[in-house]
Amino acid sequence: MSYNFKQITKIPEANELIDIALSKTQRKTPTEIHKNFKITRIRKFYMRKVKFMQDAVNEKLSGIVDGFPKLNDIHPFYADLMNILYDKDHYKLALGHVNKAKSIVDNIANDYVRLLKYADTLYRAKQLKTAALGRICTLLKKLKSSLSYLDEVRKHMARLPQIDPNARTLIITGYPNVGKSSFMNNVTCANVDVQPYAFSTQFLFVGHTEYKYAKW
Repeated sequence: MSYNFKQITKIPEANELIDIALSKTQRKTPTEIHKNFKITRIRKFYMRKVKFMQDAVNEKLSGIVDGFPKLNDIHPFYADLMNILYDKDHYKLALGHVNKAKSIVDNIANDYVRLLKYADTLYRAKQLKTAALGRICTLLKKLKSSLSYLDEVRKHMARLPQIDPNARTLIITGYPNVGKSSFMNNVTCANVDVQPYAFSTQFLFVGHTEYKYAKW
């Protein structure tokens, strides 16, 4: 039941996410259109741009949401640990904010695709496409705080040790400067820094040892 928090990929900033989506849309879709083309071809050209932008943004947002563990799906030990470190309500709100943005992007794209079906000139079709991409980019900018928070959580989670909650486990806690780190170093393979002053151990350390042929 251990969870590898190091697998979570870097969370892009809002502006970086916009650049990625726009750049991908520009590279992966046709770039030339002329006013003497049939209006049906012009409509399809710009509808394809909007739909591709929709897919590119949703792919990135889905990757962000799916990369983080769901507190209801992981072992209670990890759920409690994450609640202590990050506050589960704030964590869920940030993920929910990103997840909700996906459905809003879908609504924006679908609305403008419907409008593009009635565009009667290249100019109007282009204006609708620009408006659609602009509204999606504005929405992504509103995710700035949630994306920054999630990336800070990701960095911190990557430093957490992998722990098997089902293994035999002893937790060593106590007052400052009473010898917890020295004890860990003596009975396990851990290499905890020991200092003659208090509060030198400010993180969670894991050691392994055997006692009567059983691993702890």
